[in-house]
Amino acid sequence: MNKFLFIFPGQGAQYKGMGNDLHNEYPIVRETYEEADDALGFSISDISFNDPNNQLSQTHYTQPALLTHSIACLRLFFQSIGRRCQPSITAGHSLGEYSSLITAHSISFETAINLVEKRGELMGLFGKGEMEALPIDRNKAADLASKYYCGVAACNLPEQTVVGGLADDLEALVSKLQLDLPKKKTTRLKTEGAFHTYFMIEAANHFRPILESAEISPPAIDVISNLTGKVHTKDPEIIRAQLFFQLFNPVLWYESLDQAKKTNITNIIEFGGGIGKGDYAINKKPNLASIVKRYTRSFDNPPKYHAVINLDTLHTTVEELAD
Repeated sequence: MNKFLFIFPGQGAQYKGMGNDLHNEYPIVRETYEEADDALGFSISDISFNDPNNQLSQTHYTQPALLTHSIACLRLFFQSIGRRCQPSITAGHSLGEYSSLITAHSISFETAINLVEKRGELMGLFGKGEMEALPIDRNKAADLASKYYCGVAACNLPEQTVVGGLADDLEALVSKLQLDLPKKKTTRLKTEGAFHTYFMIEAANHFRPILESAEISPPAIDVISNLTGKVHTKDPEIIRAQLFFQLFNPVLWYESLDQAKKTNITNIIEFGGGIGKGDYAINKKPNLASIVKRYTRSFDNPPKYHAVINLDTLHTTVEELAD
């Protein structure tokens, strides 16, 4: 019996033209984008497809754009394959956690897109700093970060940790790491702040009353929390609090995959976003695929990986799962 983990990417998976190929072909995608535009009061469709004013890379717009694309891909997948490929558990990286909660019917699409639009606006407005991916484990990264007033932002793999801090502090941190481990290469991430570190506390405090007014229901399926790396409780108030703390605490991603492993998942499907060179959707590959495949290949029975991020991956995944 197949057991599915549905996953959703976070910031960094956006690109100009995202969703346009699916929007041109499928009414359900057009309806999803219309729903998003109506909820937001501006055209996230135009920003996603055309980005005329170079707004897509701004956190305020990136987050609703990615959430809309993810849910459009999810809805289209269900329409294409029927309801027999239901997830037993779901997880999202940072922003993607909101898509997971939509999937579990814990938050409505309209509520979620308004939440992430405000979340993104506040993170861009009050956040400071930048982010760097380091090829070392969490404990080493935390020790190094503390010496340079930085913080751990994400634990993507046992040997890949993202840290955040002010630009000069990150430069000093990287210089020290390269002296100690000259063969290790780091990567600066393109963000508007040091997300998931103490630099986001002010943004979180402004976001709290918005979260408190949002309608949240008990999830219908298991949703993994970025904050704990474990399944969310069914208590909406605890979910709300964990979404608040998530803003300034590390994303425990590989621990989330460990949690999914316990449910004996056989298939993973990633929805939305895309990375890679090339200007068109067909050139893109799933954002989380590399990390997830590297980690899950150590499982006793590694799950099969699929994606729905564009027309090509939709057709491939539906064909693979229809057999």
